[in-house]
Amino acid sequence: MSRGDDETSLTRIRIPFVDSMEWIRLLSGDADVRMLLGLYRTMEATELLSELRSSVPWRQDKISLYGREVPLPRLQAWYGDPGTTYKWSGIRMEPLPWTPLLLQIKTWVERATRATFNSVLLNLYRNGNDSVSWHSDDEPEIVESSVIAALSLGAERDFQLRRTAGPGPAITVPLFHGSLLYMAGPTQAHWQHCVPKRRRVTTDRISLTFRSVRRSDAA
Repeated sequence: MSRGDDETSLTRIRIPFVDSMEWIRLLSGDADVRMLLGLYRTMEATELLSELRSSVPWRQDKISLYGREVPLPRLQAWYGDPGTTYKWSGIRMEPLPWTPLLLQIKTWVERATRATFNSVLLNLYRNGNDSVSWHSDDEPEIVESSVIAALSLGAERDFQLRRTAGPGPAITVPLFHGSLLYMAGPTQAHWQHCVPKRRRVTTDRISLTFRSVRRSDAA
């Protein structure tokens, strides 16, 4: 069993599920991780989930694992300004042009975080069998120490954090429908995160992770 899969080794952060426009600080020191519970209220978030589910051209990418290609356990889409190409684990993603809906969401996220973004990665987790493994958002294309903000729509999923080096339990944070997660500063240099499989989850979730990406030379 990989590190973090055993829930008995985890520290779970209990967050009251109330609409709030105040940030809850989750980590400080060598990380800056916060959560905003009420960026979108339930009805608005549900409408966004339905619209994105049906309108986004979702793609099923594959990665090389132990010498063979396997499908990612989730669907993806990448939107952004011209030249914001994103490359990771052998996958190259050219940005789709912003839609009016995504620009509207980006505006709200930028106001809440007081940051600016030029791209967004959308992930569709179809049920609890879909996941993302331990990683840091430290690809060369991402502006170092910049704000990364992830909007959650749909099923509540666990978000786990652990230090990149050294002992210590993982931290589990529930991602609520309509909530916004904020990571900045040295977080990616010292911490990893994941969304583990959860068999009890039977409905879908869409995450929109807004980033600042360096433009390619060709732009």
